[in-house]
Amino acid sequence: MKFIKTTEQDSNYNHLEKMTINQLLNNINIEDQTVPIAVKKSIPQIELLVEQIVYKLKNGGRLFYIGAGTSGRLGILDASECPPTFGVSKELVIGIIAGGDKAIRKAVENAEDSIFQGWTDLQEYNISKKDIVIGIAASGTTPYVISAIENCNLNEIATGCITCNKNSPLSIVSKYPIEVIVGPEFVTGSSRMKAGTAQKLVLNMISTSTMIKLDKIKGNKMVDMQLSNSKLVDRGIKMIINELNISYEEAQFLLEKYKNVRTVLQKQNNGN
Repeated sequence: MKFIKTTEQDSNYNHLEKMTINQLLNNINIEDQTVPIAVKKSIPQIELLVEQIVYKLKNGGRLFYIGAGTSGRLGILDASECPPTFGVSKELVIGIIAGGDKAIRKAVENAEDSIFQGWTDLQEYNISKKDIVIGIAASGTTPYVISAIENCNLNEIATGCITCNKNSPLSIVSKYPIEVIVGPEFVTGSSRMKAGTAQKLVLNMISTSTMIKLDKIKGNKMVDMQLSNSKLVDRGIKMIINELNISYEEAQFLLEKYKNVRTVLQKQNNGN
C-alpha cells in the first residue's frame, strides 16, 4: 500500500487569516473532536503494546519513549509524571528526545535527522532485551526515531510506536505499531495540534493502564503517589479516612508516620 502522509495534507479550512477569533476557535474545536474517535479505532493496537509493556516491566524491564520535537516532549512529559503519580522509580519509564534535554524547551537544528544518535542515546541507559522502546513520531518518518527502533530490533529489544500516518516507515519497523489517523491539521502540517493531542491521549492510556496492572492503584485511588505538596497530602489523608473510617486527625497522624497511603492501609489492615 502506498504511504501517504495525511498529517501533511492540506487543511480542510482555508483563508484562516480572514476568520474571526470565534470562528477560529470553533473550527479548531470541531477538528479536535475527531481525535478521540481516531484513538478509539486504535485500541486493539494499543492493547497489544500495553500487554508487552506490562510483561516487560513485571520482569525487571524498563519502558523507553524516544522521539523528536513535540513527540519527544510528550514522551518526556508522560515519563516524568509516572514517579509522582504512581510512586515508581524515575528509572522505570524514561523519555528521550532528539537533541538532549535542551531540546525540551528549544528546537535543536537537524537533531531529528541523525540516523545514529537515537541508538547512541538509548545505549547510554545500558538498554537490554528486558526493556521495551516506543518510538513517537507523528509523521512516522523521523530518521532519529526509525533508526533507534531498527537497532532495537537488531538487538532483540521489543519495539512499538505511536504515529499518525498509516503504513509509515516507523510503523513498518515497529513490532507493535499504533497508528492514530487524525487527518489533515487545521493549520496545514502543524502536527503539534491533532496529532499531538492523539499522542498525548495514547500515552495517557499506555502509562495509566500499565501502572494499574502493576498494582500501583487501589480501587481507583493513587495510593502510591508521592506526597510532594499540601494538596496531595490532603488527598492522601482523605483516602485513608474513606478506607479506614477514622477521623481526619488520626489519618493525618498515620500518614505523617508512614509517609505513604498504601503503607498506612497495609499496616492498619494487618492490625499494626
